[in-house]
Amino acid sequence: MTVYHEQARDLPVAGEYDVIVAGAGPAGVSAAVMAARMGAKTLLLEYNNCPGGISTSGLMSHWTGTVQSKLYTEILTRQAEKVEGAGHGKIVRQIDPELLKAVYFDMLAEAGVTLLLYTFVAGVVMDGNRVTGVITESKSGRRVFTSRVVVDGTGDGDAAAFAGVPYYKGRESDGKMQPATLMFKVAGVDTDRAVLLGSFESTHQTEKGELQALAKAHIPYPAGHLLVYPTTLPGIITCNMTNCTEIDGTKAEDLTRAEIVCRSQIPAIVAYLREFVPGFEHCYVISAGSMMGVRETRHFSGEYVLNEEDILTARVFDDWVVRGAHFNFDVHNLTGAGLDKTGVQHKWSQSKGYTIPWGCLVPLGVEGLLLSGRNISGTHMAHSNYRVMPICVGIGEAGGVAAAIAAKENVRLRDIPAEKIQQYLL
Repeated sequence: MTVYHEQARDLPVAGEYDVIVAGAGPAGVSAAVMAARMGAKTLLLEYNNCPGGISTSGLMSHWTGTVQSKLYTEILTRQAEKVEGAGHGKIVRQIDPELLKAVYFDMLAEAGVTLLLYTFVAGVVMDGNRVTGVITESKSGRRVFTSRVVVDGTGDGDAAAFAGVPYYKGRESDGKMQPATLMFKVAGVDTDRAVLLGSFESTHQTEKGELQALAKAHIPYPAGHLLVYPTTLPGIITCNMTNCTEIDGTKAEDLTRAEIVCRSQIPAIVAYLREFVPGFEHCYVISAGSMMGVRETRHFSGEYVLNEEDILTARVFDDWVVRGAHFNFDVHNLTGAGLDKTGVQHKWSQSKGYTIPWGCLVPLGVEGLLLSGRNISGTHMAHSNYRVMPICVGIGEAGGVAAAIAAKENVRLRDIPAEKIQQYLL
């Protein structure tokens, strides 16, 4: 048997909303908070047990890159207020996942967002070429939630794919995607002595050899680099050191393989840290992410496709909805450990922030749907820059504003002037 015909059935409509946000990563949380703050009845759907995506469930170490966004500053400030000893009004870019979860829960509740966890978006409801809701799967069964606007903050663009928005995966030339990583934390580190290398191009010579070279020699392929970051807690360090290539994050089989491969690398990584890295002699694993860190999957077609030249020239679009975005071309090696030959970190020379235009969030051929986060319309190289979490917060912030405007004024998303969105972001 190669095909099973499932009997058709009527699905209950479990709720009606102005705005539905699919996916509660940094982009999704931001979109939901902004839409609700503007008065839209908003539902946020997430398959994990908490909001935050890679920033919480994925044990991300810190906020890397930056963006000019009121909401991003608020998130940083609110987490800092929960960090013992940080002081009022401080900015803390290191992430304490449990504190950040509390920040997200507080912000969503204060805004009046309806949050539904443990819930997969399994399809969309279409009226012609217009998305009018989503189909979900959960312990509560298969259900429908309707809305005026759906914001896709799933990272992989699951809702957009269900709606038929054109896309391709990975690098344009061959479809290869950046590798996946399972973040983990070690305790027992002497942080006064610890050598913390935070980029692929950072090196450190010891009596036993150079640390990046030793990592490549002693950690199983395709891992083999040292990337470790401080936390807000004493003696605890976050490790970004597992690696699994040839992974398609839209396939359950590949995600399962990535989980097995990355977890199998952890003992060798810890042994390397203890043997070669000063300060880590007595370290031990205390936690690993509950979700795989997937960097790249689908690139969708929007009204505008952001490209690397837009970023390199710090282009300022008249119809910007994200501004002050700044990072580098963070392309992890698509076939092994370290930085890909196309990536640029230390040699990054563009010091100005760039903008993202409204058209990157508006998908081609489909109404009632917005792209939000790393799934917006852009090239493989541009994506390696805007995929980082602060910029995704800025994208989500703009998406939430636009979704609320469209829902309240009953206008098509693509007909909203960017200037109107900008008024709420300035």
